Amino acid sequence: MINMIVVAGPTASGKTRCAISLAKIYGGEIVSADSMQIYRGFDIGSAKPSARELAEATHHLVGCVDPREDFSVAVYQKLAREAIAGIYSRGGLPIVAGGAGLYVNSILYDMDFCALPKQEATRAALWDEAEKKGGGVLHERLKSLDPAAARRIHPNNVKKVVRALEALEHSGGKTGLNSFDEAFTPYPGYSPLIIGLTREREELYARINARVDRLLEAGLVREVEELVRGGLSMENISMKGIGYKEIFNYLTGSHNLERAVYLIKQNSRRYAKRQLTWFRRYPNINWFNISSYGGEKDALDDIADFCAKAMGKI
Repeated sequence: MINMIVVAGPTASGKTRCAISLAKIYGGEIVSADSMQIYRGFDIGSAKPSARELAEATHHLVGCVDPREDFSVAVYQKLAREAIAGIYSRGGLPIVAGGAGLYVNSILYDMDFCALPKQEATRAALWDEAEKKGGGVLHERLKSLDPAAARRIHPNNVKKVVRALEALEHSGGKTGLNSFDEAFTPYPGYSPLIIGLTREREELYARINARVDRLLEAGLVREVEELVRGGLSMENISMKGIGYKEIFNYLTGSHNLERAVYLIKQNSRRYAKRQLTWFRRYPNINWFNISSYGGEKDALDDIADFCAKAMGKI
């Protein structure tokens, strides 16, 4: 019997609104699977749900982590499963919503992160090398050590390249990211209904571009300035997210604001493409192309009806 709904998809596809709609219909509580919304103070650039949206449904793992922490997917997995257990104890329906594929995987699948302990010295050295020589150098090294992992990881995803190289070093080079990317053994006790949201590429990209413009108007530059004044820099993992790293580089003089905005939009579009690739690997995902409906309400009504039928409520 289905005891969880997952709303996944690329950035700007409408996951927040869909998750809230389903939570209100089915008495659910939302567990965020967003790698940036989890940080305190990262409100604008992460497109965190508004105060009104947060009031419409109970949200978990939003704005709960200190951005100075070296947060990891292993810690996220622990927090998410604790939140889900709490929802079950209250008789509610967990609704996992987000676009961070590895975060979603960590909930749905039986992934053991003990095999990849934090190795601070190695990680720091790799990040330092990426800063000095460029992420492409690290990706080329990964390609020579683990071609399969290199094919799965985009060269621009420096964070994941670093984690792959770290894993290789501390496993004697015998394994790469297989335990992360190919762990499709369902986690015991969860019976999820997975909803995938997508839109036609032109519409999705237009929504991404428009969202970036709204974030700038809402004060993204000011938000990053405040984070920097609070002591954050590119040494912190939290600042490496799209929107934050580009504005940080603008503030430090690496490029002008126009270039920063261009890069945020470009990197967001590329990220959306990688998200779609990631979630399309799920064998049991049910896709809804929002662009094919007359409006968002029609799409949400159809998704709600689909969920009701799948859960045996109608």
